[in-house]
Amino acid sequence: MKKNIAIVAGGDSSEVVVSLKSAAGLYSFMDKERYNIYIVTIVGKIWQVEWSDNEKIAIDKNDFSFIRDDKRINFDFAYITIHGTPGENGILQGYFELIGLPYSCCGVLAAAVTFNKFTCNQYLKGFGVKVSESLILRKGQLVSNEEVAQKIGFPCFVKPNVGGSSFGVTKVKTIEQVQPAIVNAFEEGDEVMIEAFIAGTEITCGIYKTKSKAQVLPVTEVVPKNEFFDFDAKYKGEVEEITPARISTPLTERVQKLTSVIYDILGCKGIVRIDYIISEGDVINLLEVNTTPGMTATSFIPQQIAAAGLDIKNVMTEIIENELS
Repeated sequence: MKKNIAIVAGGDSSEVVVSLKSAAGLYSFMDKERYNIYIVTIVGKIWQVEWSDNEKIAIDKNDFSFIRDDKRINFDFAYITIHGTPGENGILQGYFELIGLPYSCCGVLAAAVTFNKFTCNQYLKGFGVKVSESLILRKGQLVSNEEVAQKIGFPCFVKPNVGGSSFGVTKVKTIEQVQPAIVNAFEEGDEVMIEAFIAGTEITCGIYKTKSKAQVLPVTEVVPKNEFFDFDAKYKGEVEEITPARISTPLTERVQKLTSVIYDILGCKGIVRIDYIISEGDVINLLEVNTTPGMTATSFIPQQIAAAGLDIKNVMTEIIENELS
């Protein structure tokens, strides 16, 4: 009998549109001969199965099931592809833990830590991982332009501490731009991170591990046409993505080894993507850890899986079966 798989998308942040694109990508990647696959959207208190364009069916939050034609359908596995709250910060993971439903990505602690960029980077800094200098502001806290200039310098990035897809991110070049950038970032959340700019080559590396294997994917070089890897670069093609990256073999191996080490330090699960800047002297600087990376047809992970000579349908099956076995 086929297992029932829920691809869980939506969320309560600006990234909902990206999440829905990832859900469509995942639906196209998964083995439909092996699984019954449903897209489930969670937006606020509205949880529903996207049965068809014209039919949405409410999810029973008691056990994450639904009823159609007087038949209750229970899920065997949930693939979380919500970029932002509640799917990337541990909240949904905690719910699935409570009801005993296997799911695709990191557990509650790893999700919560990685979702908070400042906390994650400071934690990994304690293990010797190189990160940019940064400040954290919480709602109601203020920082002077002079303090930013002294502690962080210019240019710098002002961005929401939680969230992704470059919403609310500003590259600040002058002291006059600091406060407007902070206001902009606070529109996306209750915490703002001010981070020093590091010149260099931006790269990203995907990885997944199962009980039987560890697969570190090829490294992708990210060359934005804009000033940085913003929303238009990510989702409107205003970027050159080169896989494998144009870096030396020894440096590639160092990046892949560090990616595997970070994955284990954090206790990650499923597919993870880690972003870096390679600065002068081939120094590897961590940018952030993505535990629910984008999974559209053109996203980094599908590109890297193809470059590794792997079949993405088989990779999806490995991720699912690792939790069901």
